[in-house]
Amino acid sequence: MVLEPGARGSAGRTVGEADTGASVGSSDLPILATPILLALGEAATIDALSGALPGGSTSVSMRVHFDHVRPIPVGRPVFATALLERVEGRRLTFSVEARDEAGDLVGSGRIVRIVVDRSRFEERVPPAQ
Repeated sequence: MVLEPGARGSAGRTVGEADTGASVGSSDLPILATPILLALGEAATIDALSGALPGGSTSVSMRVHFDHVRPIPVGRPVFATALLERVEGRRLTFSVEARDEAGDLVGSGRIVRIVVDRSRFEERVPPAQ
């Protein structure tokens, strides 16, 4: 695996009704839900790794520290960026930021992903009930 710090990725979405805290059950408010914002940050980390992982490999999140600091209403876009800061064997540490269309910080934090062999990992997943 030849991954180097400095890889960057991004992801964006316009907040829809299904993205609100009230819809996903993380609050009773009609604003961007923290789990959806975190998923956007994870999408940016995956984008940063696009084409860089060895064949048969994928990555999974294993640790997240994330602060959601600004509410975003339905209909507004949000953009996330990820920067690969450290590569320690299979462990990849990203800094992640999300901003609104004005460039104001919506959330930030760190996401640690682990590179795994896809088939071995899938073998460990219990079957659906």
